[in-house]
Amino acid sequence: MIRFGIIGTNWITEAFLDAAREAEDFSLTAVYSRSEETARAFAAKHGAIHIFTDVEAMAASGEVDAVYIASPNSFHARHAIACMNKGVHVLCEKPIASNARELRQMIEAAKENGVLLMEALKSTLLPGFRAIGESLPKIGTVRRYFANYCQYSSRYDAYKAGNVLNAFKPEFSNGALMDLGVYGVYPLVALFGRPDAVKATGVMLESGVDGEGSIVLQYPSMDAVIMYSKITHSSLPSEIQGEKGSIVIDKISEPSLVEIQYRGAESETISQPTDDKTMYYEVREFINLIRLGRTESEVNSFANSLITMEIMDEARKQIGLVYPADRE
Repeated sequence: MIRFGIIGTNWITEAFLDAAREAEDFSLTAVYSRSEETARAFAAKHGAIHIFTDVEAMAASGEVDAVYIASPNSFHARHAIACMNKGVHVLCEKPIASNARELRQMIEAAKENGVLLMEALKSTLLPGFRAIGESLPKIGTVRRYFANYCQYSSRYDAYKAGNVLNAFKPEFSNGALMDLGVYGVYPLVALFGRPDAVKATGVMLESGVDGEGSIVLQYPSMDAVIMYSKITHSSLPSEIQGEKGSIVIDKISEPSLVEIQYRGAESETISQPTDDKTMYYEVREFINLIRLGRTESEVNSFANSLITMEIMDEARKQIGLVYPADRE
């Protein structure tokens, strides 16, 4: 069994645990929270034996082999490095850090301690995404990548009512790009690598984070357009356009229904069966890598995570989105 600790007791952690229990070699043994009361209640609910209010104490306890980090984005780097310095493997929720500088420090800590570090970006590990990558040759030379993730946030209603929740606070390295835009950027990098140029626009909110934005990226023989928003909603699918046809993707964050529409009007469904608990695939990848003694995923690799973070850093620079973590 791989003994896990969790850092963060929010809804995404609940979804993670629901999926992780599908893995036979997953065991939850420890819960961290700044509040002992919260940690105790969450541990009791999910059957964890140990509770901690200090991350370093949990990492040094000998009770965990790995941690899943779902604390606010601005805490990811410090929590991950504290754990890796004690020899604990780290699966860190997306975005893996506040900026590329923090991520480089995390990668250095992983290498120095010989432990696994992986960004918990589920979409690139889903069967539907694998089918997309394998089917690219069918559409000929790719000329455009279009990713759309615009999902109106219920927290925006609270924001407009004067209650600024964490999702719209710069001190937590939050906003639309970090929450939703990453789902468009990461698959692009995984499929096509580093772009030659990045051009970003966005709408900044008074709280100091972005509500929505667009990024245009240039490659030698194609371009990419990424749209994301927490203050509007869109039902448009995403699409990869080639000279022979297009791959149409229902949700870039969870590719489920995926079809090729060929230029001659013929279509082909390339969807793959997906477990309802979509986070299972990242758990399975992470545990398999530990079992194999690997310290890096080939899909959610250091390079892919770093290029993604560098793109988002550049986009933030262009739209004037600055976090306190950038000044540290």
